Amino acid sequence: MNTLLLHCRPGFENEVCAEISDQAARLSVAGYAKAKPNSACAEFICSEPEQAQRLMHGVRFARLIFARQWARGEHLTLPETDRIGVLLEQLKAYPVCGSVWLEVLDTNDGKELSNFCRKFEAPLRKALTKAGRLVEGGSGPRLLLTFKSGREVFLGIAEADNSAMWPMGIPRLKFPRQAPSRSTLKLEEAWHHFIPREQWDARLAPGMTAVDLGASPGGWTWQLVNRDIEVMAVDNGPMNQELLESGLVGHYRADGFAFRPKQPVDWMVCDIVEKPAKNAALLETWIGEGLCREAVVNLKLPMKQRYAEVKRLLERIADGLAERGVKASIGCKQLYHDREEVTCHLRRR
Repeated sequence: MNTLLLHCRPGFENEVCAEISDQAARLSVAGYAKAKPNSACAEFICSEPEQAQRLMHGVRFARLIFARQWARGEHLTLPETDRIGVLLEQLKAYPVCGSVWLEVLDTNDGKELSNFCRKFEAPLRKALTKAGRLVEGGSGPRLLLTFKSGREVFLGIAEADNSAMWPMGIPRLKFPRQAPSRSTLKLEEAWHHFIPREQWDARLAPGMTAVDLGASPGGWTWQLVNRDIEVMAVDNGPMNQELLESGLVGHYRADGFAFRPKQPVDWMVCDIVEKPAKNAALLETWIGEGLCREAVVNLKLPMKQRYAEVKRLLERIADGLAERGVKASIGCKQLYHDREEVTCHLRRR
């Protein structure tokens, strides 16, 4: 199992290749990355056996920016009949797994395979359990089968606590009909990714205060209000009337980059469409000056060298906070609901 398969948003294959190559170099893992444009995946081929496992154990998946899911394993061609028999034979060389996910790539072909996977999963799960290759809830790794067609699959494994939280890294979030825009799902997904669910009640508690920069019409403000958090919504544009009538929202018609609260707040969120360096500087200022305790800010990406630009901006934020003597945790991810952007989360320590 010397191949590492990584899922991503279509069009970001080069960014995944650059990022995983960077991590491999850090760990002195020899190999090379490759990807086809708009394939929604990339591969890192290790030069020596067991190096894919070493690479995965040396990297926290949650810290990867552009990868949605990953697994180490091999490509396997399946026959028209007895697919399960071929899989079971190949899995004799794999550890006993504690769970199994059937996945597809985020492409049109992948979507067409979803029905096949749903029908195939139950008999496969039954056969794996009977053969002793699957012990549900056990301590073994997760078995990840990425189907590229009914006859081509990537047979891989990953540790359940060091891989995606959802199959293919895609959260199944339901759009709340009361929210004024679909961008609301960006903030909800950010909370799922950056904040352990058991900490929500403490870190997103009723009565907290927040500032939403570039708030109009209120997609992100809605998420905060839904947690009974008081919001200063900053935007020259109009806000959703129901939000304004909630009693938790004050509308400030002002420049989001110039606005400062009179008192520090618990949260600052920002989805302003602006150059990424400007949004990164805003993020550093709010955390560095103690204007908020936690922040979620989107960085719109350039057309080229996107990984290099994000890495540079994150290093600039870290350096700027260090110069101020401020300690903070810094996270960054291209979420499923992001498009040509990444989401950054900072928390003062």
